[in-house]
Amino acid sequence: MTANEKAKQFGVTPQSVDFNEWYNEVVVKADLADYSPVGGAMVVKPYGSALWERIVRWLDDKFKETGHESLMFPTLIPMNFIAREADHVEGFAPELFTVSKIGTEVLDEPYVLRPTSETIIGHMWSGWLNSYRDLPFLHYQWGAVFRAELRTKLFLRTSEFYWHEGHTAHESEQEARAEVMQMLGIYHEFCRDQLALPVVRGEKTASERFAGAVATYSIEGMMRDGKALQSGTSHYLGQNFSRAFGVKFQTREQKEEFAHTTSWAISSRIIGALIMTHGDDKGLMMPPNIAPIQAVIIPVFRKDNAEQMLAEAEKLAQELRAVGVRVRVDKREGVSNGFKYNDHELKGIPVRLELGPRDLEAGVVVVKNRTSDDKETLPRAEAVAGMVARLAGIQAHLLQRATDFMLENTVTADTYDEFKAAIEAGKWVRAFHSGDPESEKRIKEETKATIRNEPLDGSEFFAEREEGVCFHTGKPSGYGKRVIFGRQY
Repeated sequence: MTANEKAKQFGVTPQSVDFNEWYNEVVVKADLADYSPVGGAMVVKPYGSALWERIVRWLDDKFKETGHESLMFPTLIPMNFIAREADHVEGFAPELFTVSKIGTEVLDEPYVLRPTSETIIGHMWSGWLNSYRDLPFLHYQWGAVFRAELRTKLFLRTSEFYWHEGHTAHESEQEARAEVMQMLGIYHEFCRDQLALPVVRGEKTASERFAGAVATYSIEGMMRDGKALQSGTSHYLGQNFSRAFGVKFQTREQKEEFAHTTSWAISSRIIGALIMTHGDDKGLMMPPNIAPIQAVIIPVFRKDNAEQMLAEAEKLAQELRAVGVRVRVDKREGVSNGFKYNDHELKGIPVRLELGPRDLEAGVVVVKNRTSDDKETLPRAEAVAGMVARLAGIQAHLLQRATDFMLENTVTADTYDEFKAAIEAGKWVRAFHSGDPESEKRIKEETKATIRNEPLDGSEFFAEREEGVCFHTGKPSGYGKRVIFGRQY
């Protein structure tokens, strides 16, 4: 049996052999999700659901702290709503699921399963908004949306996926744009501090904008195969949707004006970003801040001492819970300790603690970080007292590891030959571009690379302003800085 065959039998396909297959196996074998009998849809299993719940909790708290209120809208949207905003219908038409019958009755007008909710929210806002005194509307909802996908991939691209969608309405463009940047900043903070995911904040080009938006901003993360994953978006919609749905108000000057609106979202694909940013050939690596289980205790026991060792493991778990650690005891019988070790490595549990009879007698515990191959034998009290700091160290290590990887795999190119070679090698490329949409289209056709975004001034990554000549057209740069190109998921 070869090393790769052994890895396949007892773990997952190595990333270097087939990154795509590695990802597919990790999602299923780590019990995050499974394929469903509904084409394009997934079943999220308890471990994946617990991870999503932690994501929801952090973001929901942050939304409320910044004054936003949650609401709930129907999953079905009248087809004519989608058609009212021209760019919107053109952008989403190929992806729509339609409902044309209820029972045996054919509907006069079909519904669509919501791909996003700007239209129906705009319709309702038009009846709620009268005066500038009513503004701003700061709304969001959690739920599922539906967009047809030809090639599905669990978490990354499914026809039904989960997200929040924020929708706000404002008196002025300035206020609306400030909202857009505030939410982009919250997404950046979440990815950095919770997921240990370094992201580049920037503005999308016109061809990459959300359908119907005036401006779209994104956070882009680099996965361990060098591809980019758009991990969150925030859109300034101008007055496009408010004009289409009559969302207008009486201004302070007693004039009639259309509201300036925004929308923003992070979806369950962020779990895919977490997997592909931190995983290795053993499986997942969960950043401790977001991990549903931060530490697992494996009691080493025989039949004659099982009751005692399980009880002692529970005592240790209580000691860890007392200092704020999310911990679980692996009580499974009929499964070898080696199997348990590999299982928890696959699931990315940040810390593993092993407690056997001899450890109990000596007052010690064996501790292993998921990010290291080494084990430590520590006094039990020391292991407990130092656990919070240990988890913080793992969190910092994962962020630094991902940041170093992104920087090491981002190169600068000034000619098309340099650009193509770097893209083919799986790199991100910083390059000057003219901003010509036809040039952007040709580059995508020839290399499968797109402009991920134009990094924002003040961003910690790639924000330097400089002038140069487009590597593709020879024209002056249209952005005043190098933009980021890469292949994407």
